Amino acid sequence: MKIKSAKFLTSAPDLQSCPEPGLPEIAFIGRSNVGKSSLINMLANRANLAKVSATPGATRLLNFFTMNESWYLVDLPGYGYSKVKQANREQFHQAVSDYLSQRVSLRCICLLIDSRLPPQKIDLEFCDWLVSGEIPFVLVFTKADKLKASKLKSNVATFLQQLEEMIPNEPPHFITSSKDRSGQRELLGFVEEVVNG
Repeated sequence: MKIKSAKFLTSAPDLQSCPEPGLPEIAFIGRSNVGKSSLINMLANRANLAKVSATPGATRLLNFFTMNESWYLVDLPGYGYSKVKQANREQFHQAVSDYLSQRVSLRCICLLIDSRLPPQKIDLEFCDWLVSGEIPFVLVFTKADKLKASKLKSNVATFLQQLEEMIPNEPPHFITSSKDRSGQRELLGFVEEVVNG
């Protein structure tokens, strides 16, 4: 798949404010500061489609982008950033939970994992929550250019091994870098299969 058009559609504070279900949706989510906006911009071949902020946790709404006039990319708020006010954090976490568990046009979730880090409990718990809700997802390891190939391979293998202890079937996974654009073709190829399936 090649992204020929990518346009911001709308932001929604909750499930009720989302666009009417219609086009298939692929949602992107991850722990705050995982590089989600940079990845989205890389996939779309656009420098500023998704806002890249120096402040982790900047995405507070469910942001919808129309891709190739045929599917929606949904940029979801990150999780795990403690400096957001408690009330606001609970509000958008509820919005994300409602969207992921109830949105009828959601086809798959791209769960972003920082490849530089050892397995984080919050990421593993989020995987477990998705599995328990029977919500389809794939793993997207980000920032692959930031570490040596051997360490990258080790970190990915360790995460998958710990995940295997929690869930029965290993989800598909992709290794990406927004800087050198690695993984772009593979991830977009998967999205194309899901959207057209």
